[in-house]
Amino acid sequence: MPELTPLHADHAPAVLAFELASRAYFAASISDRGDGFFERFDEQFRDRLDEQATGDGAFYLLVDEPDGSVLGRFNLVDLADGGAVLGYRVAQRVAGRGVASATVRRLCRLAAVRHGLRELRAAVSHQNVASQRVLANAGFTPVGPAGPADLGGKEGTWYRRELAEAGRGLAPLVASLTALAAEAPAPSARIAADFDRARRLAGPAPDAEVLAELTATGEALRGPDGSRAARVPARRALTALLGSWRLPLPELRGPA
Repeated sequence: MPELTPLHADHAPAVLAFELASRAYFAASISDRGDGFFERFDEQFRDRLDEQATGDGAFYLLVDEPDGSVLGRFNLVDLADGGAVLGYRVAQRVAGRGVASATVRRLCRLAAVRHGLRELRAAVSHQNVASQRVLANAGFTPVGPAGPADLGGKEGTWYRRELAEAGRGLAPLVASLTALAAEAPAPSARIAADFDRARRLAGPAPDAEVLAELTATGEALRGPDGSRAARVPARRALTALLGSWRLPLPELRGPA
């Protein structure tokens, strides 16, 4: 099953292979990246990692298992004032199968739960009907014209989606769960206090989709070595959280 995962340095060869294999396909509906993109790929890839590290962007890959090939890229850029711009592209071999729509919906949940965003925007050219359908299926609505500067020389439309309030309230919980996992097996009193504070801020139980994102995101619950033991403090904290909402603990993804 494909996995949506944050971009990291080891992904560089697979991302380059994805871009090269899909270049002609993408150029039929969106502006071509140009030869310079491929000539300076390593530099640009490092720039994306730097943006991610500073919080200016969040870059995700849809990775096919078990071969590790990239099926799609899904990016949040210009993160500021509770908003971000969404960009995405998927390989031709999965186009038209609902993969892009499903992944954009999931990224909307991640944007709220993990990044605390209030809204997402996306620009689509008039010719790119498939991408317009993807955004509509993911709950985006048209809000105004997008000019050539937004779309690499093409005319189009800006779309917008407001993100769930419940998801934004859970963003601190994801951060504190990550810290709990990182400090296994004995999280500090400060980290425990941070979690309790975030738990109170989260308020009432979130909707099912946001809750599923919180509990199923392996990155938020997995320790540095990926082991089950490293996840014990986070798992206990999450069990208490869900218990306070009178909800069961779902099976957590991640290596045993």
